[in-house]
Amino acid sequence: MEPPLNMEDRSIHPNTRILLDAWRRMNAAPEEFSLHGPRANEHPDLLTNLFVIQATGDGAWEFRSAGDGLRALLGRELAHHDFLTLWTGPDRAMMTGFLEAVHMDGGPGVIRGRGETLTGQRAEVEITVMPLAESQSGSRENRFLGLYQTLGGVPTLRGRPIWRHRISMLVPPDTRPESPALKVVSSND
Repeated sequence: MEPPLNMEDRSIHPNTRILLDAWRRMNAAPEEFSLHGPRANEHPDLLTNLFVIQATGDGAWEFRSAGDGLRALLGRELAHHDFLTLWTGPDRAMMTGFLEAVHMDGGPGVIRGRGETLTGQRAEVEITVMPLAESQSGSRENRFLGLYQTLGGVPTLRGRPIWRHRISMLVPPDTRPESPALKVVSSND
């Protein structure tokens, strides 16, 4: 049986890689991150496409904040808007399960797909979601940091906002251990 795919197995946008690397460093050694991590002013194009979503308890994933670039691309204010309403039909059901997997596994996931205007123009997109740090009590919040990255086709939108999304590929969190663990037990009985 082959090992599961992870984000390293696919070509991902450089901004996505930067954010994933930062997330890994923050979770590996949060106390050292502020000293050695990337600075926000080094990646202004990334910052305008960041967002935060939070589960509300009724099945919705509400935008808590969204960057100016994302709001402009989607043509609306996103605060208190349900992230899941960007998806329709079976894609919404897949997205709901995907967000649950990211929450339960505690690792980042990547969505590849396309955004469509109401008049049918399309742009390829890559959306990354990753759990924010655990609370002081040790419980994982239902809150994710996300990056909405366009991959191509933005000029064909002709300034029209993206209203619908379709999923092409989901890359769930990679929950494989870092390295194989070997445990040797011996008994003299």
